[in-house]
Amino acid sequence: MVISVNTYNPYNIVVERGILDKVGDIVASEYKNTTKIMIISDSNVFPLYGEKVTTLLAAKGFAVRKFVIPAGEDSKNMRTAMDIYKSMAEAGFTRTDLIITLGGGVVGDIGGFVAATFQRGVDYIQIPTTLLAQIDASVGGKTGIDLPFGKNLVGAIYQPKAVITDPQVLRTLPKYWFVDGMAEVVKYGCVCDGTLFADLETGKAIRELDATICRCIELKKKYVEEDAQDKGERMLLNFGHTFGHALEKLHNFSGISHGRAVAVGMYMAAVISEGLSLAEKGLSERIGNLLEALELPISDEYPIEKIIDATVLDKKSIGKSLNMILLKDIGTAVTHATDRNYLILRCKIIEQQKLRNGKA
Repeated sequence: MVISVNTYNPYNIVVERGILDKVGDIVASEYKNTTKIMIISDSNVFPLYGEKVTTLLAAKGFAVRKFVIPAGEDSKNMRTAMDIYKSMAEAGFTRTDLIITLGGGVVGDIGGFVAATFQRGVDYIQIPTTLLAQIDASVGGKTGIDLPFGKNLVGAIYQPKAVITDPQVLRTLPKYWFVDGMAEVVKYGCVCDGTLFADLETGKAIRELDATICRCIELKKKYVEEDAQDKGERMLLNFGHTFGHALEKLHNFSGISHGRAVAVGMYMAAVISEGLSLAEKGLSERIGNLLEALELPISDEYPIEKIIDATVLDKKSIGKSLNMILLKDIGTAVTHATDRNYLILRCKIIEQQKLRNGKA
């Protein structure tokens, strides 16, 4: 399936089993004047697919260089970006050359950031190898790195030239990371597709995984085309991410995975949606039940006030207020400005009620 994303810089997302075998032909057909390619990957993915991709590209006459980062969010920082810049500069890369990101969300984020900033912009192609990256992180051009005091605080909106998505590579994805990616599928169901949420509850979404991947990409494509710079409706796709990013920061970007942090964040946001009477009672329970059925968490060791306090540098913060993405119902999200102190109070009250009801 080919999904066209019509932003100011249009590109195609190709979803096809086995398409990784065609990567040499795809790149060669589009980059006739390119001589050098930098593959940015990580220590988990490159041993699985890196040599294959390198061989296919080299067979088409490209001079291929690789930069393999240690797997994990810890690598998504300015130090790693500087090392990649250095490697590209030493190899004589120019703006007519190409970057290929081969990996999950971390690789895509930092590889895209390097592409956006090296010599003020070189082309890049995404080859996402995790569920999370295939349905979300590789779509829409968000790139960035983490700073010690916050996630994705430095970055750019820089669209790729193409996304090559091969669902077949998910067969080598450990269950832990498959489950992690399912959090983003739940997010789409919560924000804009109640039918998808119901399909997750019945298991249909996993049984028909290829269709689910395409469905999620189509949903994100709509928001990206309408709001490429992420300043309007696209922000609704940050549901669960405000608290999720805060949790990642509290865990020093290593103690909790992105999907699991977002799962906790979604549940917290659902609880707040009920507390503010935006949604009817039972919404958070339904979301919590689904998350737990998928083996995703709905709570964390850090107390609620610490999580909320850690949102102070969130991009949706305005002084003491926080523009929360909340729900009116499954499939309907809204932006709601809320005071942090009220959020803490409301969450504590709901926690106490659950303790009294024996549901903690």
